[in-house]
Amino acid sequence: MKSRWLGIVFCVLLLACSSCTLNAKSGSRMKGITRDEAVRMIQGYFKSHGLDSPGLNENNLGGASVAEYQIYFEYQPAKHALKCSALVYKFHDEPKPGVIEAFKAEEQAKTADTGGGKLEYEPANKGLYLSRSYTDSVSDAEFEQDLKRLMEASEVYGDQVLERVASKVFQN
Repeated sequence: MKSRWLGIVFCVLLLACSSCTLNAKSGSRMKGITRDEAVRMIQGYFKSHGLDSPGLNENNLGGASVAEYQIYFEYQPAKHALKCSALVYKFHDEPKPGVIEAFKAEEQAKTADTGGGKLEYEPANKGLYLSRSYTDSVSDAEFEQDLKRLMEASEVYGDQVLERVASKVFQN
């Protein structure tokens, strides 16, 4: 009797553990990428630029300057996601009131392409970024194209959109 109960408990635990990565009905993997998949994507990206990279450090962070762009990576284990952020602008001090809101208004009005990302301000480092997250692994070619588009959009936001925001916010 005890062995039967142990067998049932073992089966329940096995199913519970496997449901973390598999959908029991379809047998397919649930949404989300592993840290190893995120590292593979980042390393593939850098390899395409002739660079060797560990991908992420022990804190799940990585980044580099690629041409005139700055790109950052963060693996988010709780979300099983890889967040990629292209720097738009680095503030020396806290942004003046209305600046971030004016950038967000430009984003909402779709005055410029966001490169598939969304605008985010990180108070900890006073950086304004266009960011996108991946919850599924993509091919090296797709990742390369996505990041190129994101970085090009960050340049437009750092030049043209910044100029419009400055003229609106500082016109007084």
